[in-house]
Amino acid sequence: MSDIRGIAAVLQSRDGRRHPWRAPGLLLPAAFVLLLVAAASTPQWFTSLAPDTVDTDAILLPPGPGHWFGTDQLGRDVFTRVVYGTSQSLIIGIGATLIASLGGVSLGTAAALAPVAMRRVLVRLIDILLAFPELLLALLVIAVLGRGPVNTLLAVGLSSVAGYARLVRSQVLQVRQSGYVEHAVALGEPPWTIIIRHIIPNATRPLLILATIGVGTSVLSASALSFVGLGVVPPVAEWGALLADGRNFLDTAPWISLLPATVVAASVIAMTVLGRRMQMLFARGDVS
Repeated sequence: MSDIRGIAAVLQSRDGRRHPWRAPGLLLPAAFVLLLVAAASTPQWFTSLAPDTVDTDAILLPPGPGHWFGTDQLGRDVFTRVVYGTSQSLIIGIGATLIASLGGVSLGTAAALAPVAMRRVLVRLIDILLAFPELLLALLVIAVLGRGPVNTLLAVGLSSVAGYARLVRSQVLQVRQSGYVEHAVALGEPPWTIIIRHIIPNATRPLLILATIGVGTSVLSASALSFVGLGVVPPVAEWGALLADGRNFLDTAPWISLLPATVVAASVIAMTVLGRRMQMLFARGDVS
């Protein structure tokens, strides 16, 4: 009996290693993220209505068969606006994460490899930026640049650079002590070649995991800016703007804000769980 249990344990372990991506904790958030991508790229698959269509005969209708998420104060279909707002929110989230990643790689690499005096200044700059909440930094950028989707993207991205820079700096400090970097130095390769070919590619591998989580965080930050009136300008369909549309109707029509808020929360949770799961697989060696 003990031999059978041992064989079963080995088979189960091998199967878990062979199919690490089939875990239920990963499939559900991954499926939800794919659903978001589909809604962002082809919203016509999900609704035949236009997001800005006003129907005065359907003002503040509760959720039902004709309007799955109900209608708002102008008679617009909330589900349709959520579907069309997916592209706006994901573009901001992905774009902001891309800006934060590129800025973090540049700043973090310089903070690890620059001359000593510059290194100290950059490290202090990263520490100062990390001392401020990201949303506060985003508000400062919005105050300078103004409102709008592009400015919101820039504000959220620039406010997240310091977190990525800290991770990249710590990774660069580890990678530059590795054997292949010392071997490249011994062969006389130019410093910039070593940085570009050896240090940066190996130091930025964990960024994929952080960026997956960062997209969800960026979507949440952009929604918060739009909710307080400093993000995307109405009547553009964007998740944070949809939340702001219903804040004056929470007593009479809570679905205007509640259902878009549920989508925002589910999206952030799915992306965070997906990133955490990838982190676990990366640590176990199932992801190379």
